[in-house]
Amino acid sequence: MKSVWMIGVAVVALVGATLVFAGGPSGKAPDFSLKSSDGTMVELSSLKGKVVVVNFWATWCGPCRKEIPGFIEVYNQYKDKGLEIVGISLDRGGWSVVKPYITQSKINYPIVVGDGDLADAYGGIRAIPTTFIVDKNGNIAKQHVGFMTKNDLEKMIKDLL
Repeated sequence: MKSVWMIGVAVVALVGATLVFAGGPSGKAPDFSLKSSDGTMVELSSLKGKVVVVNFWATWCGPCRKEIPGFIEVYNQYKDKGLEIVGISLDRGGWSVVKPYITQSKINYPIVVGDGDLADAYGGIRAIPTTFIVDKNGNIAKQHVGFMTKNDLEKMIKDLL
């Protein structure tokens, strides 16, 4: 009887972990601590108290490149009101391709280079761009897969700021 109970607990724990990390509209956002392009550490948990846009992207992704100018505008407009944007590049070439693109595109918000483990922690990123909106308490409030306009991004963050 004890072993049946233990199996039940293991199943519940496994299902619970899957739901938390599925990247859905609820649950804690998986934490990360990664160096940005300028060498400073970006740690999601240290941004508690801010609304954080976590954007998975890559330099070779057309829709990703298309949405970045709008992200820059939104960041400029709302960063003093409690908004932070963290771009997580999934480029396999790492910093050798990402740094030149940051300079060329004049990206002014933190960019880090992620990997498959981080993408899996967010529910398995199946398409990019994929954007998560993390509320001031560190919970995933919204998720968007695909290109996002400046207006779409503003609508997603305004009520959380």
